[in-house]
Amino acid sequence: MPESEYLAEGPRAAIRPLTRADAEEFTTRARESRDLHHPWLFPPDHARAYAAYADRLIDDPAKEGLLVCERGGGPGGAGGAIAGFININNIVRGAFQCGALGYGAFAHAAGRGLMGEGLGLVLRYAFGPLGLHRLEVNIQPGNRSSRALVERAGFRLEGFSPDFLFIDGAWRDHERWAITAEMLSREGQDGVEGPGRAVRPGAETTLPDSGPSGERPATG
Repeated sequence: MPESEYLAEGPRAAIRPLTRADAEEFTTRARESRDLHHPWLFPPDHARAYAAYADRLIDDPAKEGLLVCERGGGPGGAGGAIAGFININNIVRGAFQCGALGYGAFAHAAGRGLMGEGLGLVLRYAFGPLGLHRLEVNIQPGNRSSRALVERAGFRLEGFSPDFLFIDGAWRDHERWAITAEMLSREGQDGVEGPGRAVRPGAETTLPDSGPSGERPATG
């Protein structure tokens, strides 16, 4: 994908909308990542599941489905490889201006810092062109990698929800984390270097769903 079509770009990662045409690469990455994702995530790993996932989310104006892509350094030297996904779900406008994040890294990109950079880009896109004020994410207490990702991005722990989501055959407890536009602004004013640049205004999308949790990205 030409870099001009990205919604936002950082030094090593960029974000763009998920499309139906991403089915083959997305499902291949999902199959490669089953061991990494279990028991937290269940993204679509075959064509029929992906089609239902994409159709449902593309048609819903209360969702934004975003892919985190490598810039110029994907496997085999190819740029644009999908590193993971970050979806903004359950967007409520009016006085709330809030959305809930669901996300996941694919195995080839895990531990390389691409999702951290991608999350920073999503925050700036959400609080900039999308006009949101608050983002939430719900994380199972045992999912240390997911918790570390949002902590590094500046989210704060706000509460605990017993039996919050039905995942992998049982109702699971979750912690609730959140960040607001003001918190992100204060981070910049405190001299913390932002993770991205070039958020492109006016690029509205209505795309994929992952449920309200950072852990269950593809079956909601």
